[in-house]
Amino acid sequence: MKISVVIPTHNRVHTLSRALDSVLAQESSATEIIVVDDGSNDGTDLVLRDRYSGVRVLYQQQKGVSAARNRGIRAAAGEWIALLDSDDAWLPTKLATQTRLLRNHPGHRLCHTDEIWIRNGVRVNPMNKHAKGGGNIFRACLPRCVISPSSAIIHRSVFDDVGLFDEKLPACEDYDLWLRVCSREPVLFVDTPQIVKYGGHDDQLSRRYWGMDRFRVEALEKLLTNGILDDETRAATAAALAEKARILATGADKRGNTEMAARYRRLQRRHGPESAK
Repeated sequence: MKISVVIPTHNRVHTLSRALDSVLAQESSATEIIVVDDGSNDGTDLVLRDRYSGVRVLYQQQKGVSAARNRGIRAAAGEWIALLDSDDAWLPTKLATQTRLLRNHPGHRLCHTDEIWIRNGVRVNPMNKHAKGGGNIFRACLPRCVISPSSAIIHRSVFDDVGLFDEKLPACEDYDLWLRVCSREPVLFVDTPQIVKYGGHDDQLSRRYWGMDRFRVEALEKLLTNGILDDETRAATAAALAEKARILATGADKRGNTEMAARYRRLQRRHGPESAK
C-alpha cells in the first residue's frame, strides 16, 4: 500500500517535531510525508529545513486547516491518505496495524483507531459518549465527531466521491466530512489505541469558537440537501439538527443575541418532529 501522510500546521513548531518523529518511528513506513505549512511565522520552516530534509513541505499563506489538508491531499502521490494533526502523535504500530486490517477487509475505504487522550500533560479517560467503533456508524456520527483525523487512513477515491474538507467551515470540518463518508459506507476500526491526542492548549479550535454546534448544524443542513439519505437516516439527521438548533437557541438567548436565537428556533421548527407530520 502506498500511503501519503498529510500534516497541516500553523505556528506549532513546539509540537510538530513530536508529530513528525512519530511518523518516522513507524514499524511500517509511509511512502511520503507531506507537511503543509499554513502561514507559520514561528520558525517552523527552519526546523523543517534543518531536521527533516526527507519531508516534502508545501508553503501557503494562512487559509485554515481545511485548506491545508486539502492541498496536501491534492499533492499526495499515494492511493491512501493518512492524516495527522501537528499537535498529535502516532504510536509506532499505527500504520502497520491499519494496513493489515485494510488488507484483510478489501473494499473498505476508511479505517480509524482508538486513541489516548492527554490534557494539559495528564492522561484522561474519554467519557462513554466519545466511544468509537466501526461498521455503519452514521447515527453515532450525528451528535459529535467520532473519528479523529489523526487516526484516519482514507482511500483517495473517497474524496472523489464525497469531496474534500469544506474550507468554508472554520471548525467541525472533520465532523462534516465523516458524515458525508459514513452516510454512504461502513468504516473499519482498530479497537486498540494507535494515536495520542494532546489537548488543553490555547490554539485549539474548540477554544476559539463559541457554540461549536453552529458549524455542525451547517454540516447537517448540507447533508439533508445532498439527496443520498434514505427516509430513516434523513429523519435521524433532521432530529439531530433540530436538537442542536434548540440548544443553540437557548444559548443565544442567554447571551442576549435575539436574532441568532430566532434563527435557530426557526431551524428547530423546520426540522423537528412537528415538521414530519
